[in-house]
Amino acid sequence: MSTRRASLLNAASSFCSAFASQKPLDEILSHFSTIRQEDVVVLEHGLPRLAPFLGREFRGPNGVKDYFSTISQSLTYKDMKFGNYVVDAEVNKVSVRGEAVFTWASTGQSWNEVFTYVLAFDDEFGVVTYEIWADSGAAYLASQGQL
Repeated sequence: MSTRRASLLNAASSFCSAFASQKPLDEILSHFSTIRQEDVVVLEHGLPRLAPFLGREFRGPNGVKDYFSTISQSLTYKDMKFGNYVVDAEVNKVSVRGEAVFTWASTGQSWNEVFTYVLAFDDEFGVVTYEIWADSGAAYLASQGQL
């Protein structure tokens, strides 16, 4: 395995581990780019009307904080684990499959979910782009107490 490939895998797994372990926000944020802060974007794909964190770009350091704040107000999670990392060293990206049990905070409704992250990194292995594909339909139904 090339050094770049190993470094990308390590950066991605460290980020995912921090999130899965529910580390403090400052520790999670420390995985994001410091050399390209204004380029950082978080995007959870889905229709914006289904959940407040879906379908909009959260940009820059304040946007990233806003994303995680919005998530923590809406959801809790447990038993999060990651696997099937796919590293593309040519474009500094890593794709990873995750699974967890999510609960919509206001209704208490939970669901098992499989989701995917695509993480793009800068040359110092800080996250520049954090894209999430998840089950937005289950999140919506749970938010409405209809799961």
